[in-house]
Amino acid sequence: MTEHLTNSDINALLSNPTPENRAEAAKVVSKKFNSGDLSDHERQVAQDIFKVMVKDAEERVRAALSDSLKDNPEIPHDVAVALANDVVGVAGPMLECSEVLTDEDLKEIITSQGADSQIAIAKRENLSADLTDAIVENSDSEEVIATLVSNEGADLKEGTMSKVMDKYGDVEAVSDSLAGRNQLPISVAERLVSLVSEKVRDHLVTKHEMTPNMVMDLFLSARERATVSLLSDGADVMDVRRLVEQLHSNGRLTETLIFRAICMGDVVFFEAALAKLCNIPVSSAYKLIHDRGNMGIEAIYRQCKLSPEMLPIVQAALSVTKDMENSASEDRDRFQQRMLERMLTNCEDDFDPENLDYFITKLGSAKNGNEAA
Repeated sequence: MTEHLTNSDINALLSNPTPENRAEAAKVVSKKFNSGDLSDHERQVAQDIFKVMVKDAEERVRAALSDSLKDNPEIPHDVAVALANDVVGVAGPMLECSEVLTDEDLKEIITSQGADSQIAIAKRENLSADLTDAIVENSDSEEVIATLVSNEGADLKEGTMSKVMDKYGDVEAVSDSLAGRNQLPISVAERLVSLVSEKVRDHLVTKHEMTPNMVMDLFLSARERATVSLLSDGADVMDVRRLVEQLHSNGRLTETLIFRAICMGDVVFFEAALAKLCNIPVSSAYKLIHDRGNMGIEAIYRQCKLSPEMLPIVQAALSVTKDMENSASEDRDRFQQRMLERMLTNCEDDFDPENLDYFITKLGSAKNGNEAA
């Protein structure tokens, strides 16, 4: 081929007797087409060549064409679709890279083709929320899902992530890839925390000489500390409320977790948790918790059947929160320092300022003792 393409080139290029020559011809024509230097007539000739080559009996010819045209946004749509629906050795480059393929094209392939094609689509640099959800709904391959969730260019909505957890949460390759994403909704992160904690618990039971009670104490403590750590400053109120709902639905909205949260200054979580336990609107819980006297907090605390010996510490935490709001300070480390100071002066004499878990352990032991009785 010289500087130009003509209709006579079609027969010359396609009449080469060997598959190697035809594959090389596919690369040459594609390169010329990709250069953007062709006239309108020459572009039409090149497109005619592509339409013939997508029907070539040799896979290597079609594969060469697919790989050469995968990044060109101006190839004919029917050529892109034909290559994308070919065997995976041909389809892969187009499925992973081509911008000519629409979401509808890709969705059709997701539902009609196998795991290899789904993996190629899952690797795309940008993947819409509709496509990510379609992959999760239609794939039965752990490798496909692990590839998808590790792709930061894939738009994974909270609902889609929840489906991933439902179907593949116990698959390490999937959960590890999901945990590695730059951003996760709080509700998804909490489920991952719980999953990891359960793995730790099983490891302690099987690999170390620990009693079941010791393991369970460590398991719950680690899980609750990790859960509280998800409640970063500025967390969306609705996200926090959905987290509370999820914890409650799965039996993980424990008294010790609520106590940890308020001792870390997570008042929004505390308000939502008590509202859920009492089955009242959050607005009503807010009014009771922040009533100027002590009657409101005492009433809702009693209604939630929380341990009364912990109420002074909760009141101290709320007081510190209010003081810091007035001083426009929201630093979590500063809050913890103020909490320790307040507990030392206003709470139990044997409070250990170096270990907040002292109170948590005491609370848990008391609850377990009451239940046993």
